[in-house]
Amino acid sequence: MVEQQSAEERSKLKLKVMRYGLIVAIVAVILAIWGIASRIHSRSELRNSTAENAVLTVVTAKPQLSDAGNELVLPGIVQAFIESPIYARTSGYVKIWYTDIGARVHKGQLLAEIETPEVDRQLAQARADLDTADANFALSKITNDRWQGLLKTQAVSKQDADNRAGDAAAKAAMVESARQNVQRLSDLESFKRVLSPFDGVVTARNVDVGYLINAGQSAGAELFRVADIHKLRIYAQVPEAYAAATETGLKAQLHFTERPGKTYDADTVRTSNSLDPTARTLQVELQLDNRDSQLFPGSYTEVHFKLPSSTNTMRLPANTILFRSDGLQVAVVQNQDTIKIKKVVQGRDFGKTVEILTGLDPSDAVVVNPPDSINDGLHVRIAPPPPKNAADQGGGHAPP
Repeated sequence: MVEQQSAEERSKLKLKVMRYGLIVAIVAVILAIWGIASRIHSRSELRNSTAENAVLTVVTAKPQLSDAGNELVLPGIVQAFIESPIYARTSGYVKIWYTDIGARVHKGQLLAEIETPEVDRQLAQARADLDTADANFALSKITNDRWQGLLKTQAVSKQDADNRAGDAAAKAAMVESARQNVQRLSDLESFKRVLSPFDGVVTARNVDVGYLINAGQSAGAELFRVADIHKLRIYAQVPEAYAAATETGLKAQLHFTERPGKTYDADTVRTSNSLDPTARTLQVELQLDNRDSQLFPGSYTEVHFKLPSSTNTMRLPANTILFRSDGLQVAVVQNQDTIKIKKVVQGRDFGKTVEILTGLDPSDAVVVNPPDSINDGLHVRIAPPPPKNAADQGGGHAPP
């Protein structure tokens, strides 16, 4: 009885051990399956994250429409309406000068006098030669008249009478020659009075009393410089892209550094109607009323043209441009994940932004700060826009 009871206990113990072993085996199998599955899942996640991290994340910007008729700002050169250097037409020494720089002069006003002793003597000699020629001509004319009277009575030959007539004509020509020489020297004599050719301001005086003057235009021989500044001419070079829109009558505003906060209205009076083959620019001339003489020729100005609104252009951040051997390009994201390289034509440079004339659509998403390796067909991911209140939360600065 005792043996039978112990056998049953051993059987129950054996069954219990087998049950526990089975449970342990099942748990071991489950743990093994879970471990394998977790490793497979981790490997898959690593593969996916690696592939995801390999995709370039880019920030994009949309082109902003810019009306080309808004404003075109160009540097301008200011010149006097008329500016003329004054040279001497006769040689001598400066006797006296009457006007210095800044003096306002009128047309015909005496600027200086030149002492010309040689010309004076030459004029006196020419007048004496004229008197001699007049005397010779008078004698020859009387002789000719007498011989013509004798020829009528056939007291002299016709040949002798013709000789006397020819001599009288030659003497008359010599009188005219002497008279023209006197006139020439008289003109030279008058040039010793240096006169202003028009109303204006003396902007340069390059002579002093006793200076030796050589007649004619040569380096360093300029006596005075006179400028008419009641009006000013402003010259600017318009780029080829805006040449067609720049016409006579186009309004502009001038900004001068020496007069901050003040603008001056000017009108385009003419254009060269031809592009400079080197710079590809159109020269334009504007005129500005300067009756109060506030502005000075030779100064620098900014010319703000008000171009007609005929062409719509776009603006992009300057850091979106790719400078490559094929020219200027931008990278555009198509279908939210694929790069397309587009060639563009740049207009004005505004510093932080540049004007794009052709090559872009308003709906294009252009990559900001594109890497040099970016090319067509590259898969990218567009970065989400920063929250509007990121700056308020201290998480960074919002892009400008």
